[in-house]
Amino acid sequence: MALSPRLDLRQTQSLVMTPQLQQAIKLLALSNLEIEAFVGEALESNPLLDIGEVRHEKGADQSGGDEGAAPSEHESDPGPDGSEALDIESHAVDPDAGPADIGDWGKAGSGAGSLGEDGVPDLENRSSDGPSLTEHLEAQIGGEARDAREALIALRLVGELDEAGYLGTDLREIADDLGVPLAEVERGLDLVQRLDPTGVGARDLAECLALQAREADRYDPCMARLIDNLDLVAAGEVARLKRLCQVDDEDFADMLGELREYDPKPGLRFGSTTETGIVPDVLVAPDGTGGWTIRINEASLPRLVVNREYYVELKGGARDKKALSWLNEQLSEADWLIRALDQRQKTILKTAADIVKRQDGFFRQGVSAMKPLTLREVAESIAMHESTVSRVTSNKYLSCPRGTFELKYFFSSGVGAADGEGASSEAIKARIKALIDSEDAKKVYSDQKLVDLLNAEGFDLARRTVAKYREAIGIGSSAQRRRAKKLQGL
Repeated sequence: MALSPRLDLRQTQSLVMTPQLQQAIKLLALSNLEIEAFVGEALESNPLLDIGEVRHEKGADQSGGDEGAAPSEHESDPGPDGSEALDIESHAVDPDAGPADIGDWGKAGSGAGSLGEDGVPDLENRSSDGPSLTEHLEAQIGGEARDAREALIALRLVGELDEAGYLGTDLREIADDLGVPLAEVERGLDLVQRLDPTGVGARDLAECLALQAREADRYDPCMARLIDNLDLVAAGEVARLKRLCQVDDEDFADMLGELREYDPKPGLRFGSTTETGIVPDVLVAPDGTGGWTIRINEASLPRLVVNREYYVELKGGARDKKALSWLNEQLSEADWLIRALDQRQKTILKTAADIVKRQDGFFRQGVSAMKPLTLREVAESIAMHESTVSRVTSNKYLSCPRGTFELKYFFSSGVGAADGEGASSEAIKARIKALIDSEDAKKVYSDQKLVDLLNAEGFDLARRTVAKYREAIGIGSSAQRRRAKKLQGL
């Protein structure tokens, strides 16, 4: 065999994503706010793009098929707000749904939000009326500061507070940044902690409660010991706390009752300058005939159009091939972006329709009726790749009579159930919470007892699974609950 260089010609096939396909995939994963920013940049960079009137187009079908296929059975009609709509046949909706706030001062600083019916997380926008916490505090500093230097330090400290009003930055770091002695920063913090609402500027929950106790003139040695031992309060160590505070049952009950009246997150009374309200991508509502109307929320996004008149005008003024080539490139990019955004909406609508169809029980009865669901099941149903469904459900929100939920919320693992279909882990968590909420204070359920009760209802669960779900929803063990209920009974 001769060893000499030679030239060979071979043919190979490979799948290569074009830049436009890569961009389309990126658009699919973006949230509404990110899409809005992207469209704004496109309007600035492409002279042929313009904002036009909302067009009423037909949405995706619920029976699956190719992406972008024309609806075969359930066509989308424009809703009263100009959004695309998709009707799904089903039964009457349960209107008795509404979020209920749940709070616990013992969990302050944890960032726990409100929960809705059956423990469902409520993502509705928090009221942003009135000034923010920062604006409220800054307005008070001028009247409290002794000089401009102290005011400047206080303003810097206010800027470091989180939305609950806590200071998470070390004072030495702030002193180094400002180039001032630590003592001056400490005086600035003392100024901030004197501002309204009482408790802002605290570095932990104990300091926050102590500030409020001082304001109420109740920070005596007994109350100080109680606040210094919040871990024992959370654990329900009543006898030990009474010994530490040197009080009897009546005094201890009074102290504990007063402590629970303090606000663990004083900053949350005000609007937030950093938090952005959630804008739902999909709107779901009963259609009045026992079905659901599913709409894309187009009100939050501009509808792009190509300014053909301007294109003709620019084309008439093009003096060379280079200018004409650039103009045609801008026209092509504008057409592609409009098609990509339209396809994105149809894909979201098609995915949401299948989720609503599969989780019909949730929209009617609540989380207790939620079924286990995987990305693969939805992907197979609508004839798309699993990764596409994953992108569609990321950072997308659905608004319905029960609240606003991320699309990924409707996907959860399942456990065996008597009906053979299985039950969602979210439904199991809701049922565990309901059982614990209804338990007798004198007969608290153990994890094994919860297993027995759930097995009697047709749920095939192990004790370790029940313990895992109980801990996931923030509920303590039977011993911890027994001590907590004993505290509440004082």
